[in-house]
Amino acid sequence: MSSLLTPLVTSAGLIGGFQTARATKNRPLGGAVLAAAGAAAFAMWKRDAGTGTAAALSGVYLAAFGASHPLAKKMGAWPAVYTVTAGTAVASLVFGRRRA
Repeated sequence: MSSLLTPLVTSAGLIGGFQTARATKNRPLGGAVLAAAGAAAFAMWKRDAGTGTAAALSGVYLAAFGASHPLAKKMGAWPAVYTVTAGTAVASLVFGRRRA
């Protein structure tokens, strides 16, 4: 179950952070949503896959956030957010699983 929970948390962070910033016109508040979800995901990844993998997946999460900005100029804001969210969710599913 936790292997499915972490992609949901990261998706909520990326999509929810963007929507929060957009709806409230308060970018720091959107960043707080992004950071809270990222911290929760890190804790789950660390428990399931170890510290190194958790750090790498956190890097993927932050890189996705950063990549969404230039990508938005090419394809639009929401398509960019959905694209990086899907990539982050797949990475979490593949690499964030519980160790055998």
